[in-house]
Amino acid sequence: MTGWLHSPLKRAIDAVVAGAALLVVSPVLVVLAVVVRFELGAPVMFRQERAGRDGRPFQIVKLRSMTDATGPDGEMLPDADRLPPFGRLLRASSLDELPQFWSVLRGDMSLIGPRPLPMKYNDRYSTEQRRRLLATPGITGWAQVQGRNAIDWPTKLAHDVWYVDHASLRVDLQIVARTIRAVLTPSGTTAADGHVTMPEFMGASAVDDPGGG
Repeated sequence: MTGWLHSPLKRAIDAVVAGAALLVVSPVLVVLAVVVRFELGAPVMFRQERAGRDGRPFQIVKLRSMTDATGPDGEMLPDADRLPPFGRLLRASSLDELPQFWSVLRGDMSLIGPRPLPMKYNDRYSTEQRRRLLATPGITGWAQVQGRNAIDWPTKLAHDVWYVDHASLRVDLQIVARTIRAVLTPSGTTAADGHVTMPEFMGASAVDDPGGG
């Protein structure tokens, strides 16, 4: 594992960039929050417990992109039926991720690193896959610039482990450049099988459906 993952310089860059970004995007967040409230309802923010560095829990915050629509039986509709056009736009443009700059400023996340996944996945990783938890989770990462939701779980987790082993300032700058390109030309926001969200990761020994998340 490289020393860059938890170096003081990486943390300093995270704090400076996240603080500056929050100042710049605050007016945008206010406007988006109003639109989200009008289009999708309350609450405006989506919060969920995710696994941070070494598997420790923290609260991830995103702009809400799905409704709480239910069927006649009262059960929540499938994700595809709860993701309206505005929600798709938020996800495709990654605008729903903007609140995570606050998590970066707090130190729960980094600008670059494996995406934080649900806590329940911690016990489902193989020994090799679990090494992804050695890194502080990021807003964007090596797996995201390789295809986002269009790659399957084993491939995505292998990319995360690759980052743990090869993290450097040069690699982070490559990820930033590729992320900007991906945001300007959105692709891979839906899974390879057409799902709008990633199928649940059932474990290293399970046969996973293609997807990403």
